[in-house]
Amino acid sequence: METKHREFMSTSEAADFLGLSTRALEVWRHQKSGPTYVKMGSRVAYRITDLRAWTDANVVMAADAR
Repeated sequence: METKHREFMSTSEAADFLGLSTRALEVWRHQKSGPTYVKMGSRVAYRITDLRAWTDANVVMAADAR
């Protein structure tokens, strides 16, 4: 999928991008957790920059990697 010139992704595209199910993103939205998203009327969209920032913020270093 070409994401270079796109700013937003649908829930399905974002789930694919993150290697998650769409259901996981839906549950996280309901729980007010997970990656930041944008509401456009009834449409939910994810900014690619927010998805990358969220993954970067959730990196866990192994104890041996210190």
